[in-house]
Amino acid sequence: MENALIIESPQNPRVKAAVKLRKSNVRRQTGETLVEGYREILRASDSGWRFKELYCCPELYLDLEADKLVSKIRSSGVTVYLCSETAFRKMSYRDTSDGLMALSPLVGKKLDELKLPDNPLLLIAEDLEKPGNLGTILRTADATGVDAVIACDHKTDINNPNVIRASIGTLFFMPVAEASTEETLLWLKKRGIQSLAAVPGATQEYTDIDMKNGTAIIVGAEDEGLSQTWIEGADHKASIPMLGRNDSLNVSTAAAILLYEAVRQRRKTP
Repeated sequence: MENALIIESPQNPRVKAAVKLRKSNVRRQTGETLVEGYREILRASDSGWRFKELYCCPELYLDLEADKLVSKIRSSGVTVYLCSETAFRKMSYRDTSDGLMALSPLVGKKLDELKLPDNPLLLIAEDLEKPGNLGTILRTADATGVDAVIACDHKTDINNPNVIRASIGTLFFMPVAEASTEETLLWLKKRGIQSLAAVPGATQEYTDIDMKNGTAIIVGAEDEGLSQTWIEGADHKASIPMLGRNDSLNVSTAAAILLYEAVRQRRKTP
């Protein structure tokens, strides 16, 4: 590979720095995260995202278009490092890697940086611990045309590489903000956006709520549910009927049900 810098040793400082980025506090201190995988890097690149560095290991490529993607990113001025298999595997956080990894600035906006249309549809996730759940929710939000996702009092860092992986790069083109629950609740009220909290056992069912106007759907972790702040402060509390023995759904499944109901209502001909 022409004009690529070489990383041979797993003791290389860049390899060690990449390994440290697996920790949330290091990501926040450095303002950087890692994006691993052809699909994730391709989606970020296609959305105009600017990487800081690109690391590649051709011996591990799984996609025939990998070289083309590397050339595209390199042509934008990003420094490319050609890594030995040993060095790359040390950097990788996946069991099976496809030989591509990028160093990226952190993703995330403040609430007031979000640009919303009239009658927006928002998804708010509170205290989600599992990166896979948040990543899946981001994909669902994109599929349902959500205008922005807000992570509240998050136990999971939205820039966790496993969130990026589970979202298949959606994080790079879906507007995502981070804020406290109190800050978000006040922000919604100031903008006249109604809040709908998913609460098991609520007397109203989710299909009873009119979501055609500006609406924020709020979901929480399935083991603890939403905080009392949301339960008391939300404009509406709604449940999803549970007809079997279980009393709750996985948070990403619940979010999908609620969001597609909003889509159904908004697409329905008056």
